[in-house]
Amino acid sequence: MKQYFLIFTLIFGHPLFAFQNTGTLSGYVRDAKTGESIPGATVQVLELGTGAITNAEGFYTLRALPTETFSIQVSFVGYENQTRFNVVIRSGGNPDLNFELKETVSELGEVVVVANPFQKIEETPLSIQKLSREEIATYPGGNNDIAKVVQSLPGVSGSIGGFRNDIIIRGGAPNENVYYLDGIEIPNINHFATQGSAGGPVGLLNVSFFEGVTLSTSAFAAQYDNALSGVLQFDQRNGNTREFRTNFRLSSSESALTFEGPLFKKQQESSNTSFIASVRRSYLQFLFEAIDLPFLPDYWDYQYKVTHKIDEYNEITITGIGSIDDFSINVPEEYDAEQQATLDQVPIIKQQTNTAGISWKQRRKEGQGFLQLALSNNILDNDFRKYEDNENETGLYLQNLSRESETKLRLNLTRFKGNWTLVKTLSLQVVSYENNSIDVINTNQFNNSISFARYGASYQASTTTLNDRLDLSFGLRFDGNSFTDSGNEIWRTLSPRISASYALDANQQWSLNASIGRYYKIPPYTILGYFDNGFVNQNARYIRSDHAVLGLEYLLNPSSRFTLEGFYKKYSDYPVSLSEGVSLANLGGDFSVLGNEAISSVGEGRTYGVEFLYQKKFTNNFYAILAYTWYNSEFTGLDGVYRPSAWNSNHLLTFTGGYKFGNNWEVSARSRYLGRTPYAPVDEAATLDNYPAIIRDYDQLGTVRLQSFNQTDIRIDKKWNFSQWTLNVFLEIQNAFAQNIPNEPDYGLNRDNQGNVISPRQLVQIEDIDNSSILPSLGIVIDF
Repeated sequence: MKQYFLIFTLIFGHPLFAFQNTGTLSGYVRDAKTGESIPGATVQVLELGTGAITNAEGFYTLRALPTETFSIQVSFVGYENQTRFNVVIRSGGNPDLNFELKETVSELGEVVVVANPFQKIEETPLSIQKLSREEIATYPGGNNDIAKVVQSLPGVSGSIGGFRNDIIIRGGAPNENVYYLDGIEIPNINHFATQGSAGGPVGLLNVSFFEGVTLSTSAFAAQYDNALSGVLQFDQRNGNTREFRTNFRLSSSESALTFEGPLFKKQQESSNTSFIASVRRSYLQFLFEAIDLPFLPDYWDYQYKVTHKIDEYNEITITGIGSIDDFSINVPEEYDAEQQATLDQVPIIKQQTNTAGISWKQRRKEGQGFLQLALSNNILDNDFRKYEDNENETGLYLQNLSRESETKLRLNLTRFKGNWTLVKTLSLQVVSYENNSIDVINTNQFNNSISFARYGASYQASTTTLNDRLDLSFGLRFDGNSFTDSGNEIWRTLSPRISASYALDANQQWSLNASIGRYYKIPPYTILGYFDNGFVNQNARYIRSDHAVLGLEYLLNPSSRFTLEGFYKKYSDYPVSLSEGVSLANLGGDFSVLGNEAISSVGEGRTYGVEFLYQKKFTNNFYAILAYTWYNSEFTGLDGVYRPSAWNSNHLLTFTGGYKFGNNWEVSARSRYLGRTPYAPVDEAATLDNYPAIIRDYDQLGTVRLQSFNQTDIRIDKKWNFSQWTLNVFLEIQNAFAQNIPNEPDYGLNRDNQGNVISPRQLVQIEDIDNSSILPSLGIVIDF
């Protein structure tokens, strides 16, 4: 016993393990529009009453802060006060906390103007959610996966069973969303992505990188193209310009290492150049092999950002993200009927993705606006195969060996004229897509490629008037391409939009928000590049979606709000499968390739509903988000009949909350309820003829539904603050109340006790598997 006590004393008695109860917080305060530094601003810790004043560069430092959680407020004459909640102070590794203050245009004399803590954007005054860095990192059940975190936001659900990271917004399909990383578009945010759609089982973005995430779900600024349901903007933070820092994270499925710091600093206090970079490695494949599962997911990903400040007005940013995925087969020594069916039907996937971009931002003098020019390239290499015999990789019946590549040039010109913000954008893309495809079941095989240009332009004008009570925004956009038959007829894609927000009272507690707009999306490249004695889908049209949203917001107090919104989306020209007769809006939520088939742009759709939200920022040691969405989602097929979509669960109820105890203990929970979800039943006769391919009867979509989905996840965090470094240990318990997670029925061939197929072949439904397991996992995060 004495030797154990001696070892403990030697380790934790070392200066490296000496506890430290204070930390330092730094950052910059800038003008939200112009990006100019604001010297002389007051930065205050509300709970302590202490603070600091920003210097000539807008930089501040708060020293000797207790290692607790605080609210930080910034104020300056002529600007709205801004408060950040849930700011965690650590003894080491605290990232900069930056503020962007909005100038007030009201004539209120010396009256203090406080910004709405639930910040709106003039172009999207409603249906918008923002997550801070701390909220992302500690979300219960998220396992540090941003895509899973987003699934917990109001109006957002995952696919059937909750296994995948599909982001389904208010009944729209998973491929109706777009993703931007510091203004550079990335085609997908998941490993093992479904090509032509957007989902996958694991996110590829590193949570340690982000300043915050913004999700818009019904109103989009005109600068964003190709969005029908949602725009997700990921704001990466800059690397530290003063010192090197490291973050290490180890969870139940992966490990991640992040470095950041200054470059070319020499003897200066700070550098004009900084970097932040990370690499992440999965070890799920070792765990799955150890417990004898029939498949092994193996992945790597990397992310980086370099920022260089040329001078006071010019800045260059280089950023990139990529992944390497390998989804292979593992033949268990002994397996049951479910594992046998999985072994038969699972695809073999090898994927690589890479997005890299460089942007130049130039601020005009005297705060008149800015110019931003971005050049980027993204590539997806997808090797997707299915075999009759996966173990020996024989009997290939489905193959998709493809590469997608986009090279994009975007120009953004923003000008401030009085109370108006005027934004003009131009975009040009060079697209190439090649595919070596084999589809034995549909008797099609081709090896072909396409290359074409895409282009677009937009204009947005926004203003605040009536003594800061009315926000207005008008936008117009068009898009075109050189491949489809009507691609250069840009009048077909003219997409106007208008939004408004009006404060109903002088204190701006009540506000009425509305938006209406038209949005377009080009069909996936898998559709455009499909070849069958010619490019049969060259007559495909842009998918159109018309949105109308009306909402009411009430600020209960400076940290809480209620909102109520009604929404309606009308779709036109949706691609419909000629072989299955079903709208492609119902597909893309599985491990497959979406759109590699002949289609017709004749589909229509509609989703509508109401959404209630209560949200409380972190104050008095706890935070909470409670949201309920009722919605109806329907699409037509070749027959023109509206049927419930595959995402039409009707009811979505989510709760997320957390409480912080003393001594750096925190408990948080997430609970989700999803109504009964429709699915297309298996066509047993057609499946028996083509097994192991599973053929579905889409004419019956909506006639059968899964049981409702209900899951609660709990997370417990404990932080220790040592000298110059911190340790966070967390325990996550997924499905804490052992609810049975619904899944579609599985089918396989009838086999004897030795696993041999019984002749004549017969398709049988596999006995229901209990999916009520409680899944605990442990993880650590170290910052220094």
